[in-house]
Amino acid sequence: MVDLQFGFSLTPSIDFAAHDDLVGAAEEGGLDLVGVQDHPYVPTFVDTFSLIATMLARTTRLRFFPDVLTLPLRPPAMLAKASTSLDLLSGGRFELGIGAGGVWDAITGMGVERLGARQALDALEEAIQILRALWMPDRSVRVRGKYYTLDGTSSGPVPAHPISIWVGAQGPRSLRLTGRMADGWAAPIPSYLHYEKWAEANSVIDEAARAAGRRPEDVLRMSQLVGTITETEGDAEARTGAAPVRGTPDQWARLIARLATEQPFRSFVFWPERQNVKQIELFAREVVPAARALAGQVR
Repeated sequence: MVDLQFGFSLTPSIDFAAHDDLVGAAEEGGLDLVGVQDHPYVPTFVDTFSLIATMLARTTRLRFFPDVLTLPLRPPAMLAKASTSLDLLSGGRFELGIGAGGVWDAITGMGVERLGARQALDALEEAIQILRALWMPDRSVRVRGKYYTLDGTSSGPVPAHPISIWVGAQGPRSLRLTGRMADGWAAPIPSYLHYEKWAEANSVIDEAARAAGRRPEDVLRMSQLVGTITETEGDAEARTGAAPVRGTPDQWARLIARLATEQPFRSFVFWPERQNVKQIELFAREVVPAARALAGQVR
């Protein structure tokens, strides 16, 4: 059997009752993950870390991660402390999805200096090194980077488990960074990276991992699928373009099984076009078991 994991994406709106219902359905339905979008500059969104902390306190099994965090708005030393705190408070149920920053007009509007694409990736590489150093026990961390400087910052406390760093990478350079350094690739939703580009992106990650002396399979691949689970058959091929997946539970299961066998995707995050409990229940109770069975049969 293929070891797959499944989750859904939660929009950090101010509808707190809806969050409870959606996350409750995911926990009861046996899902593994909840990704929380991170767009602090959206006036109707709450802080992703605060929402994750609240949801961790109300669950016992689900793992949570920012999907993906906007690094330029959070200094890595404080990000390391916040991540450790969430992981300890939840008994090891926090993972870190992180990105170099994309919506720069909004980011600079919050008082952060604009970086070019290359600069932002260099800053991300520095940040990943800082995070891992500060998660180690009994370290005095000194960094003289171009973007971040730490002058003997003490590490600790140590997280409850090794926190995974999943990078939201899109371009060739960020994909190579992912293969070289990250624990996983949180593939952008298709509107940012079209379906037909996923295989090539996975190949870039594979090559970078091998060049760094790593096994490609040690870099988790996460497919993020936007769409709606319907009662009647629709378009669920997801081979080209960026159209949302709209199809029956069986169609969704076949799509996921194909991605798990034709490509190295092992984690699948459902982004429902309309966030409601029924969609989460259908995904957890009908799509996931069928996809697991199909993936096992094909492999």
